[in-house]
Amino acid sequence: MPTVRANGIEIYYELAGEGPRLLFISGTGGDLRNKPNVFDGALGRSFQVLAYDQRGLGRTEKPDVPYSMADYADDAAALMEAVGWDRAHVVGVSFGGMVAQELVLRHPDRVERLVLACTSPGGAGGASYPFHEIEHLKGEARARHLLPISDTRRDAAWAKSNPELYEKLIAQTAADPFAGEPGREMGARRQLEARAGHDTWDRLPTITAPTLIAAGRYDGIARPETQEKMAARIPGAQLRWFEGGHLFMVQDRTAAPAMVEFLTGG
Repeated sequence: MPTVRANGIEIYYELAGEGPRLLFISGTGGDLRNKPNVFDGALGRSFQVLAYDQRGLGRTEKPDVPYSMADYADDAAALMEAVGWDRAHVVGVSFGGMVAQELVLRHPDRVERLVLACTSPGGAGGASYPFHEIEHLKGEARARHLLPISDTRRDAAWAKSNPELYEKLIAQTAADPFAGEPGREMGARRQLEARAGHDTWDRLPTITAPTLIAAGRYDGIARPETQEKMAARIPGAQLRWFEGGHLFMVQDRTAAPAMVEFLTGG
């Protein structure tokens, strides 16, 4: 099992593929044991990809102390250093996009090109949906609450008209095969605590890396108006819309190829 001690914790990571270097930073609750993952798609076929379980998650260490967004960014930078990478392209998805913002702000020399997918800057620019406020919801209850927020097309009328697909999506979203692991609940809670304090808004104008904001048209977690504000705030940033909600990277097959094109300068 590939682990490395970086920024004071043991980080589980995977490194595979050929091509330009790409650091992939996953979202809330991300765990590389969940398949398919980044290595199975267009990014994995186009780059040498470094992906990892973030602190408190998966097979990475889960210290029971407060986490900060700066901690997550410094974890990423320390992991890059540990595997011998000085610079790389960076893709951050959802919570991972928040970490990627902190990474490019705290360690600008490590980021070549940056993709911020379905994420938010916090502060005056707008925060993503407050997951920390629904920690009490578990399993199916959480899935039923979040589905019409994750994709605003999936409202009550849609659910009534598509009962089989609705129940299938609920079952997929509610499943957590690692729920009973030691430290799992605590680590997830610590991540949400850090997420609640995320705010890069005032610092975004200092980002110099070429940046793509990738967004779903029907995303109620990282809302469309927030994407527009963020794109206007980062100098030279491009904004691309895709057909889908918070999971547009799965819903719209053009999304990942568009990211590859941007990152390779196409």
